[in-house]
Amino acid sequence: MTTLEHRSRPSRTLVTEPVLPPRSTESTKPQSPSLVLLVLIATIGILAYAGFLLNPASRGDWLPYLMVVTAESILIMQALFSMWTILSAAHDPRDFAFHQAHGSLFRPRDIRRDGFGGSPEHWVMYLSDTPVSVDVFITTYGEDLNTIRRTVNAAIAMTGAHLTWVLDDGRSDEVKSLAAELGARYVRRLSSGGAKAGNVNHALSLTKGDFFMILDADFVPNENFLVETVPFFADEKVAFVQTPQSYGNLHNVISRGAGYMQSVFYRFIQPGRNRFNAAFCVGTNVIFRRAAVADIGGLYTDSKSEDVWTSLMLHEREWRTVYIPLVLAVGDAPDTIEAYTKQQLRWATGGFEILLRHKLFSRRSRLTLDQRLQYLVTGSFYLTGISPLLLLLVPPLEIYFDLRPVHMSTTVGTWVLYYAGFYVLQIVLAFYTMGSFRWETLMLATASFPIYTTALFNVLVGREQRWTATGNRDHQSSPFNVIVPQVLFFTFLLLTSMVAVWRDTDNAMLTLATAWNVTNTLILGGFVVTALREHATVSKPARTRALSAEPAASVTAVTVAS
Repeated sequence: MTTLEHRSRPSRTLVTEPVLPPRSTESTKPQSPSLVLLVLIATIGILAYAGFLLNPASRGDWLPYLMVVTAESILIMQALFSMWTILSAAHDPRDFAFHQAHGSLFRPRDIRRDGFGGSPEHWVMYLSDTPVSVDVFITTYGEDLNTIRRTVNAAIAMTGAHLTWVLDDGRSDEVKSLAAELGARYVRRLSSGGAKAGNVNHALSLTKGDFFMILDADFVPNENFLVETVPFFADEKVAFVQTPQSYGNLHNVISRGAGYMQSVFYRFIQPGRNRFNAAFCVGTNVIFRRAAVADIGGLYTDSKSEDVWTSLMLHEREWRTVYIPLVLAVGDAPDTIEAYTKQQLRWATGGFEILLRHKLFSRRSRLTLDQRLQYLVTGSFYLTGISPLLLLLVPPLEIYFDLRPVHMSTTVGTWVLYYAGFYVLQIVLAFYTMGSFRWETLMLATASFPIYTTALFNVLVGREQRWTATGNRDHQSSPFNVIVPQVLFFTFLLLTSMVAVWRDTDNAMLTLATAWNVTNTLILGGFVVTALREHATVSKPARTRALSAEPAASVTAVTVAS
C-alpha cells in the first residue's frame, strides 16, 4: 500500500522577459604542467619505495617484514592507480552534443507565451526538439524537518520544469504535512525492503518522468542543477550524470576529516574515470535516464552500496556515465563519530562485496579492461583502511621482541629517505591540489581500521548489515559505544611508548621504533580526545534534561499526595 499526496502550488501569471541561466564558469581545462610533473615525481617516489621494500637486502625479521610489505603493497598499488587516474582527468565530458543541447534547452518564445518569464521552475526543457520530463526524488529516513525543508524548497525552485517528490521511508506524518505545505508530492511505502534503492524503485513505479534525480534529504541543490546536467542526455547512451558531494558543515574535527577525505576523489579521481567510462554514482546529487535503469531492472537492492553496484550493472550493459566536477548541491558531512562509522561501514561493505562477490574479470562480462581495473581499485580501496592496523603493530614487535621489519644493516637515514619518498611526496601533492594537508584526515584514516575490518569480516561470513541513515540523530549516543577497539589500541600503544622511552633512556639512544610508536600513540590519542569532547557535548543535554525533569517529578508527587 502506498500513500501519495500532492498539493499544487499556485501558478504565477506575471509575464516578464525570461532570463536564461548563465553557463557555469567551472573549469575543465587540462591538468597544469606543474601538477603533471608533481604526479610523475610522486610516482617515482612510490616505485623507489616499493623497490626498497622488496629488495632482499632490506629484509629483516619475517613477521614484521611481511606485515609491512602487505600493508605498504596495498597502499602503493592504490597510490599508483590514483596517479594513473589523476593524469587522465583532463578529459572534458562536455562535447559538441552537450553544448548544442545546452544552447537549445529552453524556448524563450514559449516561456513568454505561457507567462512563466519570472518562474524558471516551470520552464519546459527540450532535447532534440522533444520536451522532457524530470522527477526529483528526495529520500528521507528520520532527518529533522528543518533539514528536509531546506532541500525541498531548493529542489522545487530549480530551473527547468520538474516534479518534486518526498520519498519518506521514515513514515512520518510531520514530513507528510511538510511536503504538502511546500507543494511537493509525498510517497510513503509500508515496507522498507531494499533500503534507499528500494525506496527509489518504489517511486519509479508511481512516476513517469523521462529522467529522475536523487537527492539525500540533507543535500540542498543549486538552482542550475538541471540546466548543467540534462543536456548530457542528448547522447542517448548516457545513463546518468553525477556531480560531487560537497559539504557545508565542516565545523568540527570529524566533519572536516570526513569531508576532506573525499575531496581528492571528487576533484581528481572521478574526473579521471570519465576517460575510461567508469565514473560511478555516489547515491545523491545524480540524475538518471529512466530507460537505462529500467534496462537493468531498477536500482540494485542487494547491497548497502546500491549506487556503485547500479553503476557497475549499467557499465556491463554498455551504458555511458558522466561525472562533472561542478558543485551543484551542498550537504552535511557526518559530524559525529557514530555517524562517520555508519557511513564508512556502509561504503566499505559495498566495496568489499564488489571485490569478493563480483567476478570482475569473468569472460562473460562486457566491461572493458580499463573499467575492470577501475572497479578493482574501487573494491579494494578500503583495504587501505586495514593497513594501519598492521603498521600500528610493527613498532611494538621491535620494542617487546626485538623483531625488525628491515635488516640491521639498513640505516635509519636510508629507511627515512625511501619512506619520505613515498609519504612526504603524497603530502606535498595534497598541499598542491587541496591547498593544505589536513591532520584530521590522517587521524581518521589511522583510527578507522576497526570499521573496515568489521566490513571485511561481515562480507566474508555473509553477515547482514542493518541500513541506517547517516544523518539520523534520533538516537545519538556516546561515541565510546562504537570506538572500544580504538580506545584499547590507544591504551596499548601508550603503555608501549612508556616502555620504549624508558628503554631508550636507559640505553641513551632514541630508536626509530620508539619514535614511530609515539607518533601512532599521538594520532590515536587525538582521536580519543575528539571522542571525549563529543561525549561531553552529548552528555550535557542529557544531564540538563534530567535536572529539569526532577522538579517536575517532585511537584507531581506532592500533588498526588495532597
